[in-house]
Amino acid sequence: MRDIVNFLFEVGILKRVPRSGYEFLGTGGESVAEHSFRVAVIAYLLGKNEQKADTQKVVLMSLFHDFHEARTGDHNYVNKRYVIVNEDKAVRDLARKLPSGEEIVSLIHEFNSRETLEARLSQDADQLDFILELKRQQDLGNQSAAEWMRYSIKRLTTDIAKKLAHEIIKTDSSDWWFKKNEGLWVNGPKRIKKRK
Repeated sequence: MRDIVNFLFEVGILKRVPRSGYEFLGTGGESVAEHSFRVAVIAYLLGKNEQKADTQKVVLMSLFHDFHEARTGDHNYVNKRYVIVNEDKAVRDLARKLPSGEEIVSLIHEFNSRETLEARLSQDADQLDFILELKRQQDLGNQSAAEWMRYSIKRLTTDIAKKLAHEIIKTDSSDWWFKKNEGLWVNGPKRIKKRK
């Protein structure tokens, strides 16, 4: 049990590991854990919309894909030009004492291989999360976000992910709650009186 508890403390570090690319974008920011949460949700939706996919595997790969960053930190594209990160060693060491450690290692290797449908869906979920955040930053006025989004969209491989990206581009990131309802925002919500 101690090994499981230590593992849980370790992956908890991901809540405090910042995603490093935002330093270059100039706006936004999130932890690795925040990113992984939405990636897993996106993966679930992609898996459910792809009949041949093992949705559970897609979700688990997406949830686990950045585990190594608890030990290595997050390295962006500039960092990776100069720093060699041994993700494989970090993942093996992190999972070594877990009863299901080999399964975690295997899922992360499959994710990185990009060879299976599940890995491609999981990789696309990773990109779609970033595209969603870039769209939000663009809507908030960051002009660089649109160019970054263009590159992320080119990385998508599945039809369902490409369709979602197209819809993301067309949708204002605040539409889900704001809806540009002038009457609501000027007059406030109508109050329903309770009947006695």
